[in-house]
Amino acid sequence: MRLGQLERGALLVGAVACMGGAYLALRAPGHAPDLARPAGSAEAAPSARSPAVGEPPRASPGDSPRHGTDGGPGADSDEDERAYSFRVPSGEPASLTCDAARAIVNQARTSLAYDPEPVEVSALAAGTADWLDPHGLWSAAPDAPVAAALAHHGAALVHELEGPSVADCAAAREVGAVLMAWVGDLEKRFDGERAAAFTRASDLNFQRAADDSIFEGDSVTRSGKELAVLLGRHVGAVERAIGPAAAPYANAARGRFFPALDAEGWAKVVLAAAVRSYVQIIDPHGAWAPFDEEASVYEVDLESHPPERLWDKATRTAIGVRIDTQPTAPLREGDVLLSLAGVPTAGLPLEQIEQLGYAATGSRAPATAVVLRAGETALRTLSVAPRDEPGPEPPQAPEDLEVERIAYGAGDAVVVRIQDVRDDLGDELARALLHQRQSDARPLQGVVLDLRGNGGGSTEGAIAALGLFLPGAPLFPMKRRDGTIETDRAPEPPNVDRWTGAIATLVDGETASAAEMIAGALAVYRRGPSVGALTYGKGCAQEYVDDDAHTGVLRLTTLLYALPDGAPVQRIGLAPTLLLSLSAPPPSPLEREATLPHAPPTWRGPDVREPAGSSATDLSVAWPAHGGGVGPCKDPDVCRALRALGGAGSKRISAKPHERTDPEK
Repeated sequence: MRLGQLERGALLVGAVACMGGAYLALRAPGHAPDLARPAGSAEAAPSARSPAVGEPPRASPGDSPRHGTDGGPGADSDEDERAYSFRVPSGEPASLTCDAARAIVNQARTSLAYDPEPVEVSALAAGTADWLDPHGLWSAAPDAPVAAALAHHGAALVHELEGPSVADCAAAREVGAVLMAWVGDLEKRFDGERAAAFTRASDLNFQRAADDSIFEGDSVTRSGKELAVLLGRHVGAVERAIGPAAAPYANAARGRFFPALDAEGWAKVVLAAAVRSYVQIIDPHGAWAPFDEEASVYEVDLESHPPERLWDKATRTAIGVRIDTQPTAPLREGDVLLSLAGVPTAGLPLEQIEQLGYAATGSRAPATAVVLRAGETALRTLSVAPRDEPGPEPPQAPEDLEVERIAYGAGDAVVVRIQDVRDDLGDELARALLHQRQSDARPLQGVVLDLRGNGGGSTEGAIAALGLFLPGAPLFPMKRRDGTIETDRAPEPPNVDRWTGAIATLVDGETASAAEMIAGALAVYRRGPSVGALTYGKGCAQEYVDDDAHTGVLRLTTLLYALPDGAPVQRIGLAPTLLLSLSAPPPSPLEREATLPHAPPTWRGPDVREPAGSSATDLSVAWPAHGGGVGPCKDPDVCRALRALGGAGSKRISAKPHERTDPEK
């Protein structure tokens, strides 16, 4: 159940497990894949539904843009490459017909890069109950009978999703009938308390009724009946204070918390939740979302031109959404947003609230917002415009990345902190290094890319960054389900952007996916050693496509990748060239790709490097000796890594990739 605060962060993705964040990617096959972050990387909202909140087997959303031509995120536009806008959500719960649900499941099963394992009935039932309930009312509440109904009909539900098109979804209707009766009972409790709160004074402060969230987080302990009463009390108190102007929003809340659906309508809602659960079971880095909620499968913050959102953090209340941080003017912190772009916000699922925050001004036109401001009982109607009107791109800062220049021997070493692999990492890194090389400081002796904690991101960003150090080199073989192998080459940037000096990467157990690509390729070509600890082991990639039912978007693991020499990454990780005991405690052994249920299998690929003996297979550049002159550093581990790199000269870093060598022994 996705409850709690709506915090800005990884939307996928992800980076997703096996794909690291979720980027805006076009809804078309054949675009470049994205890599994801490990399951458990930071993700904003939902708990169980949006997989990356720190507990396996859930995955975070995928992390790279889709590239296609059908107008989805990342689509080409001659006028403005940021022109893509998400659909304004309808406010209706996600639903699928029986045939549509089967079509999406079949598409997911046949599109994966591997044969999916059988789906456990208990896992599907639990996942469906989780995805079904956006509030803690319908199936997650301890007194709700729906979870038991799903468990009872779980085997039949699996059969209905996987079965022939002639099969009837009777099990989904059975659960739908239970839902209809249960929600109808809750609605009566809500209505009674709402009417009572509206007609008489209450101990409940009006401002608290509007501002406070009464929804629980990941673990739901409050009964559905109790929550229905609380919702009625809060909504009624707001109506009493504001008067008739509040009625449209109170009625919207009632309709969202207690949809007027018959058993067939509820069966469609059950099937949509079941498909979301099913896809994440067979592909722990995958996801399905309807178009009303597609923003939830992309990690938009990793895009080169992310869509603008109208706030950073917000909290759901009974009557709307309280804006907590970084609102777009004229919105203010503390405003309770009742409606945006004509859509009442009360009772919206987190995914639709998130999408609404992007979509409202996606057309670049102002959106109308209705808010309740602290200390006021009259509603305000505001016109909210995008923060930045279309126009020339602002000048780029010379260093968009965090850079530290550290004394190293006769000169300096530059450490570039890369927290995620953005789509434009190549450009960011080129600017940062050029700025450092052109500075008046001491000579630049070497560059360290600090990839610790980097859960991945865009394959395009990784490949573009590698072009600065391995221009034109064949990179990663990627295998599809049918055995087809695709291989990318690093770009050949202008000479002014290339770095031909010493390079190294600093990695740890949370270095994953696209970050492992960068460290692995540099090590395989002996261009630069990796220093630190064994990495996470995510050697798969995801793509985004429209589903065959034309109802939403799928993020699926469609590719397995290997390093340029064919060495596998999936479930194995990279053993650093120089093993270094880091100060931070290593992740739990359970926080590895290899321990993720239903994770894709390991794949060893072909050696795609130039023929043996070619100068392109060994691009070693020795780190110069530092003579003991290293530091100071903000992070002691960085100084330890630099001392290890230059402590024994070129002999030390000529160890074979993946061969563990502890420089401190």
